[in-house]
Amino acid sequence: MDSLSLIAVAVALAMDAFAVALAAGAVLHPLSFRPCFRLAFHFGLFQALMPVIGWLAGRTVHSFIATWSHWVAFGLLLYIGGRMICEALTADEDEERANDPSRGLTMVGLAVATSIDALAVGLSLAMLDVVVWMPALVIGLVASAFTVLGLFLGTRAGQLWGTRVEVAGGVILILIGGKILFSALFFERAVTGII
Repeated sequence: MDSLSLIAVAVALAMDAFAVALAAGAVLHPLSFRPCFRLAFHFGLFQALMPVIGWLAGRTVHSFIATWSHWVAFGLLLYIGGRMICEALTADEDEERANDPSRGLTMVGLAVATSIDALAVGLSLAMLDVVVWMPALVIGLVASAFTVLGLFLGTRAGQLWGTRVEVAGGVILILIGGKILFSALFFERAVTGII
């Protein structure tokens, strides 16, 4: 895989992490170093690990992963986005947010959901007989950088527009989940129709 293609793939994969970071940044105002580091590290780590897992899985478990991965990503993003919307609509302005997206299961759920596409890239690399280590590193670093950028932009928007940005962030998470699910189901039907 040439450098330009690798960067293009890494940027494309980082778009989900960027969008989720925008939504998370709206909740994390003021943004401090720790939550920023936690999210950037975990999003980058999962984006780097998923291609490796996909590459190692190769053809042996491809059909199982392909069958369920989009449903897992959709479910995680629907749940987290729905919770974000509910909390934004029911919480007082001065109330401390109990659901910090940079902690615990919420952070892990977001990291997994945004990196499912990278798993498919790893499977593709295995089928193309490409060594995965350098692509995985680049994908992880680009995802971390886009996460930091998204967090800063999201925090700024959250300060300007308050809970409306949190509601929009929840809607964005649900839409990303829907896009993942729709793309996978549409692609399945298109491939089935061709075969």
